[in-house]
Amino acid sequence: MFRLFRLYKEFVRSSLRREASFRVNFISKVLENAVWMGFFLLIVLVLYYNTDSIAGWTRGDAYILTATTFLLWALVRALFSLNLMEIPAKVRKGSLDYDLVKPVDTQFLVSFRKFNFDEIGSLVVGFVLVWLGVRIGGYSPALWHVGEYLLLLGCGIAIFYAFDLFIMTLGIWLVRVENLWALSEQIIGIARMPLEIFGMGVRRVLTYVVPLAFLAWAPSKALMGSLNVSLIFWGVAWAVCALVFSRLFFRFALRHYTSASS
Repeated sequence: MFRLFRLYKEFVRSSLRREASFRVNFISKVLENAVWMGFFLLIVLVLYYNTDSIAGWTRGDAYILTATTFLLWALVRALFSLNLMEIPAKVRKGSLDYDLVKPVDTQFLVSFRKFNFDEIGSLVVGFVLVWLGVRIGGYSPALWHVGEYLLLLGCGIAIFYAFDLFIMTLGIWLVRVENLWALSEQIIGIARMPLEIFGMGVRRVLTYVVPLAFLAWAPSKALMGSLNVSLIFWGVAWAVCALVFSRLFFRFALRHYTSASS
């Protein structure tokens, strides 16, 4: 584990050096991501212009939910999404062969080789919006509420990682699956909505069958101090199960991978 941590630090340093070589491009991307977040903030302001509450969610609550969604998406894109998107191309070009023969875990290598610093702007604005939502909503979250928020945000990232790894691993058989990445954007669109706008049946499905509730809704409710404690255990259980399943599926796919040299 310590060896992987040291290797990951080198990956981050290498990514930083790469970004430093194109500073203007890097700065423009950071600002672009921050502007996009401001655009969606304006949408929230418009929605609450003539009302104080939507499905029981105040404007401050909506800020927290929206900011949590963007934090999730920014962390996903910063940590692993750009790496996983390369798996189908590696299969087509045969470059996955080089990853397989290197003395490091292949899943780790294809998942975390590059760190996307473009998302720094989104992360900064996201945390500011969470703080702003807490202030506007009149909340004073205790330390354990912040801990629950971070734990469930981590669970959401783990679930998202497992899903993305699964769909990109399908490229070993289907070769061209990049278009499936649009599913990730659709998932983020659903995660941005309060669960209360759906009927009870849909809520249960999105919580216990398809765990989209743990991407942004559950962390937001935890920070607001109104989340059922049992859902924290469900979130952790879903994250663990998703990671284990994606790991087993990736290893299964590699056993059926036909090398470009064969």
